[in-house]
Amino acid sequence: MRFADFAAGQVVTAGPYRVDEAEILQFAGAYDPQWFHVDPVAAQAGPFQGLIASGWHTCSIAMRLIADAALAGSESFASPGIAGIRWPHPVRPGDALSLRATVLETRVARSRPDLGILRWRWELFTADAVLVLDLEATSLFDLARR
Repeated sequence: MRFADFAAGQVVTAGPYRVDEAEILQFAGAYDPQWFHVDPVAAQAGPFQGLIASGWHTCSIAMRLIADAALAGSESFASPGIAGIRWPHPVRPGDALSLRATVLETRVARSRPDLGILRWRWELFTADAVLVLDLEATSLFDLARR
């Protein structure tokens, strides 16, 4: 989608994306090797009563979904950051995740008319509508890029 295609209140959906145990173990082993992400036996006896995905893995899945659904082929080139992030429930092996991204604001920077700014809320849900990720992101668009 191009920057001009976004409008406040618009909702972009993507998914589902099925997470399996091997992917959880691979991601956590490389980037977040805490025992409840990398040791299924220990995780079973832990507070989550089973293996769970890293929150950073969950963010990566959301990024992949929004990149495929909305950012591929756009003028998007960077993000200055995330305003807030929550992982209210864990992601488990076998979960099928779907993304709902709601556009909060679009504007052109006053000081740079070639810079589009998009603020949006990303929510990632399981197939049972359990919220597993909630964040507010800002994306930058190079409006001079054709």
